[in-house]
Amino acid sequence: MSLISIDDLEKVYDHLAESLDSIPAEKRELFLVKLALLSANQIQDGSVFLQLVNQAKVFED
Repeated sequence: MSLISIDDLEKVYDHLAESLDSIPAEKRELFLVKLALLSANQIQDGSVFLQLVNQAKVFED
């Protein structure tokens, strides 16, 4: 798996943040679930997606 460049990652972050801001609060969770499922389908590897989910659950103070 190739890594995304820092510039592209910043663009992805900005677009995701703007998209979330444009969605009503009560629909943001649904949006994120749909995005996750579309991403899993694009990755085409369930075990990789599960690893990503586990990584995302780690929050540092």
